Amino acid sequence: MAQFVYGKNVIKQILTDTNRAKVIWLAVNDPEIEKLANKAHVPLKHTDRKNLTKMTGSDRHQGVAAETEPYKTYSVEELTASVREGEKGLLIMLDELEDPHNLGAILRTADAAGATGVIFKKTHAVGLTPAVAKVSAGAIDTVKCAAVTNLGRTLEDLKKAGWWAVGTDMDGQDYRSLDYDFHTVLIIGNEGKGISRLLREKCDYVISLPMRGRIQSLNASVSAGILMYAIQARRFPL
Repeated sequence: MAQFVYGKNVIKQILTDTNRAKVIWLAVNDPEIEKLANKAHVPLKHTDRKNLTKMTGSDRHQGVAAETEPYKTYSVEELTASVREGEKGLLIMLDELEDPHNLGAILRTADAAGATGVIFKKTHAVGLTPAVAKVSAGAIDTVKCAAVTNLGRTLEDLKKAGWWAVGTDMDGQDYRSLDYDFHTVLIIGNEGKGISRLLREKCDYVISLPMRGRIQSLNASVSAGILMYAIQARRFPL
């Protein structure tokens, strides 16, 4: 079943780096996208903004959308197998994250920081949607994602395979106190509830970001971004 993704940057990335686009729909004059579509031999169809909004379910399409195949997901085994020999993997596990903007931002940072992949639940969580694609600015196509039935069981399997679980919570130890010299599963909790009790109990470490001001929490994608880069900074120092 086909779906629509939208936004100029997303469409350019799809046309440049993948072959998933089946049809490009335009409600604006954009010579660059037309040129990329012609080069990729993807049909172009013209419409108006009102119809494009109806097609995509959003008015934030910037006048361009692509009809594509559904986004590919991977098995957890495929994610772990992609870790290069001699390097330590970094998986981001999302515990029922609900905001597509958070997931899109996390995918974008995961790509930039060189994370191994992202794991989330098949149900009760945001998935790979057009809104996520737009926020990710193309990272939805470059970061491998696994949608699993049970996060707890998945985490147990990863730990048996030599991965260490690092949860995030306000009362954890300072994130700078670890060296992260091991295959790491970084667990980011739900926007409102944080990490579930069952997942926290399976964590080898629980870390937190020290808060110096009056605000005592950060957006999930901001926290994830800081921690991803902190982990990679320890592993690849200047």
